[in-house]
Amino acid sequence: MTQEELNELILGNFDDKTFDETAKDSENQNTENPFLKDKNDNDLDIDEKNFDVDHYRVDAEAKWPPPPPTDDHKVVYQLDDVTKGLEIKATQVFDQLESISQNSEDIQKDTKIIKNHLEKQKELFEKLSIQFPHIQTFQDSLKSCDEALKKIILINDKATDSLDCSIQAMDIMQYQDIHRQKIERVVNVMRALSKYLNSMFDTDVEDDKRVTSATYLQGDKKDDVISSDEIESLISSLGKK
Repeated sequence: MTQEELNELILGNFDDKTFDETAKDSENQNTENPFLKDKNDNDLDIDEKNFDVDHYRVDAEAKWPPPPPTDDHKVVYQLDDVTKGLEIKATQVFDQLESISQNSEDIQKDTKIIKNHLEKQKELFEKLSIQFPHIQTFQDSLKSCDEALKKIILINDKATDSLDCSIQAMDIMQYQDIHRQKIERVVNVMRALSKYLNSMFDTDVEDDKRVTSATYLQGDKKDDVISSDEIESLISSLGKK
């Protein structure tokens, strides 16, 4: 009973209609669902679907409710998933870089063999061109050998560049592994802090054996709470009537 209702009762203006309206308002307040979305409340933009664990969606604009404690929202679980994924992908990247490096080395070996063969062919056609200057085929073959040697040298240089790039990429990937280790360190610190807090609040008394919390204690400031003096005054006034 509020202070206004108490005053009406003392003054004798608290009729049945007022009592019915008060009871109806009280019932509406008790049955009001605090989780329903209030269009006039700009501070808490609450959606009833957000209280369904299966359909919860994280929204940066929503202040309430917090995410449910499922595996998809547990901080340590998510960070463990990130570090595990980073480790797997990093291993795959290293395997690909190793394959590129090995292929570059094979290309260098093969181009060296082809280059030696072309140099011998060039030497042969040079002698034939000098001995038979009027035969155009020897001149054309000599020119083709020169062009092929230039291409082989260019391919060998590109293979060397690819090998160098793969080695540099491996060095860069080391920083990614360092970041993964930093995340694992943060996870370990968070788990240690969680265990410490649990040990600080741990107790042997079960929840069902604990005394429930009082709804009102002396010193609490509530406008809708009637004091003992007001109750005695009300009883006295009713006795006089």
